[in-house]
Amino acid sequence: MGNRAQRQDRRLRTGLATVTFALWAAGGIAADCRTDRVELRGDWGRAAFNVEIADDPGERAQGLMYRDEMARSAGMLFVYPRPQPAVAFWMKNTRIPLDIIYADETGTVRRIAHEAVPFDETALPGGSGIQYVLEINAGLAGSLGIAPGTQLRHPAIEAAAWPC
Repeated sequence: MGNRAQRQDRRLRTGLATVTFALWAAGGIAADCRTDRVELRGDWGRAAFNVEIADDPGERAQGLMYRDEMARSAGMLFVYPRPQPAVAFWMKNTRIPLDIIYADETGTVRRIAHEAVPFDETALPGGSGIQYVLEINAGLAGSLGIAPGTQLRHPAIEAAAWPC
């Protein structure tokens, strides 16, 4: 496939994913609890992201480093085996600006690092008691209204406030 066809295909896939995300967020599509999707709900409404899972030390260390883009409806869910005494992320070798959403063992959002700057090595602390971290494209948490108290739903969240 030529470069032009590849760009066109990528735009089509990204557009379809964005439409699916928008419809789901508006309540137009029902979604089952799946391992490749995280759902969020709060006073602001609902949203879902197609996610990759980082649940071992190597995957968590790599995260989204070295990637040039990520679909608007995509993200990465970091899963720790138990709540951590101190979780902090940074943007070393990360090219995509991100919102970093920190959640406790129930999947309840405790803190958000909005619009993390690519390549910045400044620690962005999530605090203690964090077991799940969701990275999404920068600006989405604010534009959707995701805030502390928002609940995440995913099969990996065993003690979920919003269970599967």
